[in-house]
Amino acid sequence: MLLGFEIRDGGPLAWDRAIILALRTPGDTAQPLGPAWLHAAMVDITALGSGTILTCVVIAVAGLLLVQRLWLTAALVLVATLGGSIIAGQAKYWVGRPRPELVDHLVQVTGLSFPSGHATNSAIIYLTLAGLVAQVTPRRVVRRYVLLLAVVLVGAIGASRVYLGVHWPSDVLAGWCAGTGWAALWWWIAATLRGRIGPSLRA
Repeated sequence: MLLGFEIRDGGPLAWDRAIILALRTPGDTAQPLGPAWLHAAMVDITALGSGTILTCVVIAVAGLLLVQRLWLTAALVLVATLGGSIIAGQAKYWVGRPRPELVDHLVQVTGLSFPSGHATNSAIIYLTLAGLVAQVTPRRVVRRYVLLLAVVLVGAIGASRVYLGVHWPSDVLAGWCAGTGWAALWWWIAATLRGRIGPSLRA
């Protein structure tokens, strides 16, 4: 929210410009730093935060939970992820920030810039899923692995948006903050419900 107020109706922040330019070859804003395979990898990684992939992940995880008769967790997954994505989409119109024009976009994009939809939604989906699934996973090492995997995915997706020149770093930072906060909220809601429902229905 603080970032949103700071940039609303304003230009890019100084550190936004510095970071995004540092990721391009000096004198050629169309050429990203690094070898060709890194560019290709970033395009693949950024796809992991697309609406299609995130929807498939949610459906797959919800289906797995239903097969295991974890009704409460499956319901929470669907409500939390759908609600978070809707709110994230509306935030873009409140701020109204255009996408960066400082460097060439390396993938095709449309719409507004703040917060990054990929960063926000990937944090909402992956971190919420990790938090809720961890609550019904008995082994500590598995819980840690799931949470670590979610954090790495969210971090990589957000970084790819800046590398590809389609978002300012502050767009991504705001998305990470919002998505992490949303995931933490639903982790707390789920833990509270499990405590009140009782041992027999905590699935």
